[in-house]
Amino acid sequence: MKIAGIEKNSFVDYPRHLSCVVFTQGCNMNCFYCHNKPLIGNGEIRNISCKEVLDFLLKRQKFIDAVVISGGEPTMQTDLEDFIKDVKKMSFKVKLDTNGTNPKVIENLISKELIDYVAMDIKAPFNRYEEFCGVKTDINCIKESIGILMEGNVDYEFRTTLAIGLGLADILDICKEIKGAKSYILQRCRAFDGGVSNPISITDVIKVIGKMVRNVDTRGIEISA
Repeated sequence: MKIAGIEKNSFVDYPRHLSCVVFTQGCNMNCFYCHNKPLIGNGEIRNISCKEVLDFLLKRQKFIDAVVISGGEPTMQTDLEDFIKDVKKMSFKVKLDTNGTNPKVIENLISKELIDYVAMDIKAPFNRYEEFCGVKTDINCIKESIGILMEGNVDYEFRTTLAIGLGLADILDICKEIKGAKSYILQRCRAFDGGVSNPISITDVIKVIGKMVRNVDTRGIEISA
């Protein structure tokens, strides 16, 4: 496992749980709005050993109850399963953050009951993926991952970061692909100069898509009445 960093305590990354977030190194996308750019490639960045992380978690058992594995893209890690097994031995719940490009990995982890929650990013409407991800993406893999989550028995959420260029019609197109989903989260995207990147009206979005998915929520976004 290539581990680039950890966030020792998080109240927001795993719903209803106090968690530690483990950030893996490497990603197969290059989203222009990504705030974890140093984690995309394999350049010079601190490499934390699995043992160091596991030793830390062992000491934190009384204070946290979950571990979030994020990135980068965790499903690229060849020893992800072994790492999660070690985490589960300490009785932590495990949440996986993923872009959905490796459905077989997701399916395998679910079938072995190694993950308790999955947050899958849906970057854009399928016909605009390359524009937002910066790379060619196998949309069939994205669709397969969506199906695995919606038809399976693991808790999950889909989420979209409201990057500049995404409009109401785009969000509507995304929701058509996940119609009936348990949870859909709209996340704030801030420009690197500190300004808000996307002027889209969240209130209008929720009014339109509220009947398409079972629950719509926001993260880092204030909703006006």
